[in-house]
Amino acid sequence: MRHLIDRGRSSSTVATIDGHTLSPPLSQGGRRGVDVQETALRSVRHFLRSLSLVGTLVALTSRTYSALQRLPLEEQTQLAIYRKVMTPAQKRTYLAKENAAERTAYLQASGLAQRFEALAPSDRDAVRSGFPRVGMSAEALRFVWGDPYDTAGDAKRYAHWRYLGSSLDLGAYGNQYRQFGNRVDVYLVDGHVVGWVDYIPSGAGQ
Repeated sequence: MRHLIDRGRSSSTVATIDGHTLSPPLSQGGRRGVDVQETALRSVRHFLRSLSLVGTLVALTSRTYSALQRLPLEEQTQLAIYRKVMTPAQKRTYLAKENAAERTAYLQASGLAQRFEALAPSDRDAVRSGFPRVGMSAEALRFVWGDPYDTAGDAKRYAHWRYLGSSLDLGAYGNQYRQFGNRVDVYLVDGHVVGWVDYIPSGAGQ
C-alpha cells in the first residue's frame, strides 16, 4: 500500500459547552427564571475559565518558541529530531538548560537519545528528513509525526492510526486540531508502516 489521497464525505459533528443548555428548564413558578439565570451564569463562568486557559497556553507556547529561536542552528536541528516524542514538560526542561552540553546530557538522562539510537539506520534517516517511509517502525513514525490522534488495533500485529491534518504538514506541526475534516489514516502490520491515506472531505478547496 502506498501513499494515497482520498476524497470522501465529511461528517458533521455537534459540540456542547459544559453540558449546559440555555433552554428554560421544566421547573414551576418563580424557579423557571432563576434556573435559566443560574445556567447562563455557569456557562459564562466556564467560558471565562476556558479563555483564561487559552491565554496561559498561548503565553507558554510563545515563551517556548522564543527559547527555541535562541538556540544555535545545530541545536535546533537536534531538537527537531526529538520534539514530537517529548512531553511539554520535557521541552521546557530541555530549553531551560544553560548550554549545549547540559541539553545533550538531558537527552541521555531522559532516555530520549536511547529511543532514537534504537531505531534502524534507515528509520533514523527518515526521522532526520522529517518524512515517513513505507516500512518504517511505529516508533519511528512517532518521531516523525508524533502520537496519533486515534488508534485501533495492536501496532505489533495490525493497526490503524489516525492523524489530523495533511501528511505534507504533519512533519512540521504534528496533529492539526483546527483541521477537523482533513486527516491521515496510517496502516501498520507487524509494527511497521505499510501505507497511509490522506482523507480530504468532498468539497474541500472548491
